[in-house]
Amino acid sequence: MSDVRVRFAPSPTGSLHVGGARTALYNWLFARHTGGKFILRIEDTDQARSTRESEESVVQDLKWLGLNWDEGPDVGGEYGPYRQSERHHIYKGYADKLLKEGIAYKCYCTDEELTRKRDEAFSKGQIPQYDGTCRDLDASAQQKLQLQGGKPAIRFKIPKGAKKLNDLIRGLIEFPEGMVGDFIIVKHDGFPTYNFAVVVDDALMKITHVLRAEEHLSNTNRQLMLFEALKFPIPQFGHFALVMGRDESGNVSKLSKRHGATSVAQYRDTGVIPDALNNYLALLGWSHPEAKEHLSKEELIKSFSLERVGKSPSIFDVGKFEWLSGLYIRGLSTDELIKRTLPFFGDSVQKYSKEQLANGIHVIAPSVRYLSEIPEKFFDAFDPDKFVIDEESKVLLKAPQAKVVVECFEHELTQWKGESISPDILKGMINSIKEKSGAKGKALFQPLRAAVTGKLSGPELDQVIQNIGKEGCLARIAKTKKEISWG
Repeated sequence: MSDVRVRFAPSPTGSLHVGGARTALYNWLFARHTGGKFILRIEDTDQARSTRESEESVVQDLKWLGLNWDEGPDVGGEYGPYRQSERHHIYKGYADKLLKEGIAYKCYCTDEELTRKRDEAFSKGQIPQYDGTCRDLDASAQQKLQLQGGKPAIRFKIPKGAKKLNDLIRGLIEFPEGMVGDFIIVKHDGFPTYNFAVVVDDALMKITHVLRAEEHLSNTNRQLMLFEALKFPIPQFGHFALVMGRDESGNVSKLSKRHGATSVAQYRDTGVIPDALNNYLALLGWSHPEAKEHLSKEELIKSFSLERVGKSPSIFDVGKFEWLSGLYIRGLSTDELIKRTLPFFGDSVQKYSKEQLANGIHVIAPSVRYLSEIPEKFFDAFDPDKFVIDEESKVLLKAPQAKVVVECFEHELTQWKGESISPDILKGMINSIKEKSGAKGKALFQPLRAAVTGKLSGPELDQVIQNIGKEGCLARIAKTKKEISWG
């Protein structure tokens, strides 16, 4: 067991984004690789936006991904509580300490005053910083403002000098003096600000490595100052590059809803295998030493290192993710595949026997990217009541040669005296159709697929034909002929 202690500290203000999931995964992999501890901490100081519903949603998403934690709100631990809203007494003690030492001071400036000063700075093309109005107020002035009903915030006095950070991902980073002004550490309502609370928490929870997205780099300067002022040991920092998305026009920007699904819950609800998402997220910024892409969780733990995490942003390539998702679906055992797929059928699952479901799901699974696609493809392929010919197939079937191919198949089926169609029987039928119609390749197989499944793509056609049998094929061909109105 090593001394490594890392944390994932989400704010419960919405769903777990895939970018946040990657941060959690990297922390979890680093902890498991080093034999350290992975801590879940809920940063709910934003009382206006934080909800227990969102917290529960994030927790469930992490559990679904299999990213178990060693300490956290639900499992406890030596350094709890693990919700910031339950640690106010701790923050107050350290804020009082900074006030007593003269490193912090009470600020009576109202939100309206601060907004006006900020707007003035912007109008002059300046970066807004607090102007120090309350920095040197004496006790008499503070008492007067207090009697007037002023509710003070607490500001931290910025020390002189630049700050340097040897970031584990990005290398040496310098924060010049004057980047920030005196900043608030406790708000008017008594709640700590993010930067103050995380420093106290990281120190008291003995966090050794703070590994997070590069969006937090601007916070790091303030946090380094607070670590030093409170005489806390400073953890090592590593900031991961952003996850980006590419829109239909080819433009690249930070991953957002316009790029498609962005939350873990969306992927779970479409039937993604958790390890498939973990696998793909791991590759968004990190690379395997042997350039492997299909990696089990055990392989990820064994191979993961911060040294192989890159500095450049990664693009969430939906096509590549879906390819990997399909690999994981095809890798499931038959029993596991059926177990994971049945919930997507809903009440309609009762219409079919276990054998029908097992055979149909087994046939369809190799052609899908998400388990949620299986029921529709199952209905298309095996349910006569839900057989529908799509528009693309209708266009193809209206071609003269397509009619010839389908009618040849109908003739072959009629001549066959059995019900089931074995691979050898089907092969003989196909050869006969090829000889009589003169069609081959797509010209042969696409009309057959369209007439039997109503679609031009989907599961393997021979397996569909073998599963629905002679009468099933003839029924669909009859419906096709009627709908296409062949003369």
